[in-house]
Amino acid sequence: MTDETTPSRESLAQILGGRRGAIDASIPPVAFVVGWLATGQSISWGAIVAIGVAVVLGSYRLVRGDKARAVVVSLAAVVIAALIALHTGRAEDFFLLQLLSNAASALVFAASIVVRWPLLGVIVGLLLGQKTRWRRDPALLRAYSWASWVWVLQYLIRVVVYGLLWWGGQVVTLGIARTALSWPLVAATVAVSGWVLYKALPAGHPGLRLASEPGSKDGPRT
Repeated sequence: MTDETTPSRESLAQILGGRRGAIDASIPPVAFVVGWLATGQSISWGAIVAIGVAVVLGSYRLVRGDKARAVVVSLAAVVIAALIALHTGRAEDFFLLQLLSNAASALVFAASIVVRWPLLGVIVGLLLGQKTRWRRDPALLRAYSWASWVWVLQYLIRVVVYGLLWWGGQVVTLGIARTALSWPLVAATVAVSGWVLYKALPAGHPGLRLASEPGSKDGPRT
């Protein structure tokens, strides 16, 4: 007789993590708004404060062991956002890059589902060291596709909220929304997409780390 035990299923939140980065990313935009307000709505000072805060955060992240590439990308995003606002002379344009990046992310995630390469599966597969082996499991492919739509919805929510506020020139509210729609929305997205992911898997499926091989009901052969 074989000992049939059901492997514990790891939560999507445990695999993805990322709360620290999401929180850090929301601080420079708030710093821009604070600097802009404190100096009589000076875009230049708002930009200086935002970039200064981004540099301090980046230095702290490097000290605690974060990857230099991620820090540079985060800092570059703040600098580009500041340059856009300085060029146009509109404080709300500091948030234009964020608006456009979320629109692009929604399109890319949706397209990945259509072509049967759901990005959530690609990301989780890389984090788990599976590369693209998860695509051999039809149940996982289908589950990742359904769960990826939750991420599309996340980006669309940001696009709608940021877009309306940007169009109305609501700089302070944009700063508040940028914070509210960072980690809280990411946490909700991870939780809901994780629920959808596991709900879509058939009973007895071994989960994300043990993608079933075609023709096998009990998981991969060892």
